Formats: sequence, structure tokens, C-alpha cells
Amino acid sequence: MTTAQPLDVQPTPLALLLLGREADPRSERGVECPGDLPAPSDPDLVARARAAKEKLGDKVFVLGHHYQRDEVIEFADVTGDSFKLARDAAARPDAEYIVFCGVHFMAESADILTTEAQQVVLPDLAAGCSMADMATAEQVAECWEVLTEAGVAEATVPVSYMNSSADIKAFTGKHGGTICTSSNAKRALEWAFQQGQKVLFLPDQHLGRNTAVRDMGMSLEDCVVYNPHKPNGGLTPEQLRAATMILWRGHCSVHGRFSLDSVNDVRERIPGVNVLVHPECKHEVVAAADYVGSTEYIIKALEAAPAGSKWAIGTELNLVRRLANRFADQGKEIVFLDKTVCFCSTMNRIDLPHLVWALESLVAGKVVNRIQVDQETEHFAKLALERMLALP
Repeated sequence: MTTAQPLDVQPTPLALLLLGREADPRSERGVECPGDLPAPSDPDLVARARAAKEKLGDKVFVLGHHYQRDEVIEFADVTGDSFKLARDAAARPDAEYIVFCGVHFMAESADILTTEAQQVVLPDLAAGCSMADMATAEQVAECWEVLTEAGVAEATVPVSYMNSSADIKAFTGKHGGTICTSSNAKRALEWAFQQGQKVLFLPDQHLGRNTAVRDMGMSLEDCVVYNPHKPNGGLTPEQLRAATMILWRGHCSVHGRFSLDSVNDVRERIPGVNVLVHPECKHEVVAAADYVGSTEYIIKALEAAPAGSKWAIGTELNLVRRLANRFADQGKEIVFLDKTVCFCSTMNRIDLPHLVWALESLVAGKVVNRIQVDQETEHFAKLALERMLALP
């Protein structure tokens, strides 16, 4: 009988990253958050946040994404989706500090669009985006080589969703492409097809597919999915040559969970319900829904909805719950599309203790968790963003 020897197993960089024991500022998966945070149980957190914000005055501008917790939204000067918030920050050049209550790629976009004198702060560096992290600069460069070898790169225009890292936006700008949001994806694709014959859509396959098929009349056969974890993306040169839309194999972990069963179930439970979903949902969910649109579209649709109407919303739970509370006195019944509660886990990392810590640090003259995009990346990413801004 032999004695078992201890395994010489070393934790992977990703494991250390998720444990908060290593840092990777170029990753959306999260990096460690230095500093001593106030205790979540501190009864004075709200008062501390108010006091710090008041002391900073016009020097600070707090942005709150729609998916943030209510406790954070309370202190936001403006709320909105990722691109609206980045533009709001750019429209406030006198604000020395931009505190972005969102996720990493959003803060990067704000840094790209604001002046050099402004400093962008992300209260928790571990607030990343799983979708954005599904496309790395190295993977996309390899994809472009595959397209080049297949003889289609020159005819392909990259279109990248706003929910992507600065590196991917820079790749897009460098290769003549544009950025899009869930609101203007159709316009961005129409522009791209005026420049070339094919589109490489990054990193959300569902938004790309839904826009191409639902909004532009293409077929599912016009789309292929490039899987960065397979040789040549899992596609043959013939498939790449035949495709019109080359979709990156990425998705939103929240919107991707909604299923056709979710739609069928809510229709059975709530007769007469209107199903309203985000275009990041799977194609079969979008096809079965009554209405499809961005977070801003969802908010406006519910604002315009008649009293007493019933709605099942397929998007992040913080927003759905906030809307349900907002319109309850109008008799509008608003429910989450799926039976299982699902917050965006990384977006929810921004909480009141992190916000208080960031604001009080600024009061003390210390800029924490500053998000800075290097000059070359910023240059090409800004090119792609400016092309989007120039869309008719």
C-alpha cells in the first residue's frame, strides 16, 4: 500500500482572478479592489454618501446604469444605458471626476469620450462584463487572420457592440468598422453593408442575428457563428465565403437565460400579457415576443403603456423591479419574464459601500480605481465610436 502524495496543483491565473488575489486591468472578469470598504451594515452609509457628494459638489458627476442597485441609483446624477452615460459624461467637461456606476467597458468608453483633464472612477474594479470578456484582442486578431486566409477579410466590415472592451473597439476602428448599440444596430449594419459585402459582428451573436434576420430581412442561413475556441472558428473557408453575417460566439449571461419556455409559461400564467424583451435574447425568444427593444425602449414602452396593462419583461431584474414599483400606482402589472431571479452579478458588485469608499477617497484627495485607456487604443476606439456618432 502506498501513501498518496500531495498533488502539485497551482491555481490558474483565472482562478486567482476570480478569488480577487490577482489583477488584470485589461480583463472584464474583474480585478482586485484595494482599500478598506465600509461595512454593508454601517447605518450611516446613506448619510456618508450624501455628505461626500455634497463636499465634492460640481467636481464630481455620478453616472448610474439602469441595471444598478436602487441604493446606488439614488446617488446618480443621470441614469441610462452605457452609451448614453458615456455621452452624458462627455457633455460635462467641467466635472473633474466621473464616477461610473456600471461595468468596466462602460468606464473605458467614458474615458475615451471625456477630456484628458477628467478622471473616470469605477467604484469596484471587479465589476466586469462576461459578454465583453468573451472576445479578447488576441482572439479577434486570430479571427481576422482566418478571414484573410479564406479571402474574405477585405470584403468584411467589423461592427462591434458597445458592450465590448476598448481593445475590441480599437480593432474595429483600425479595420474600418463602427460601434453600435442595441438601439442603432440596424443603422450600423446598413452602413457597414455600404462599405463591404460581409459583417463580422462582435461580441454578441444574438444582437447580430436578431438585427440581421428580424430587422433587415436576412435568413438564418445567411449567418454563421465563429467560435474562438475551435480551430478556424469551427468554420470552413467555404462557409465564410457564403456567409453574410459572421457572428462572434458571445452572449449576455442574463439575457441568454430567457427561453421559449419562459415566454410560453408567462402567457399561460398571465392571460393577455405583453412580452417585451431585449434584443440580446436568443432568436427564438425574440421571435416569440410581442415587442423587442433596448433598455431605453423598454422604459419608454412602459411609460406609454395604458393603465391596467400586463407586461413580462426580458431584461435585468433590477430594472424590471424598479419599473414595476414605478408604475404600480397606475395599475400596470410588470413581471420578470423568467421564474428564476437573475441579477447581473458583475453589475451588482457596485454597491453602497464601494460608492461611499470611492466618493470619500475623492474628498480626501485620492483618486481610486481610475480607468485609463492608453493613447493608441483610445485613438482607434474613438474612430469607431465617431463613425457611430456620424450614422444618419
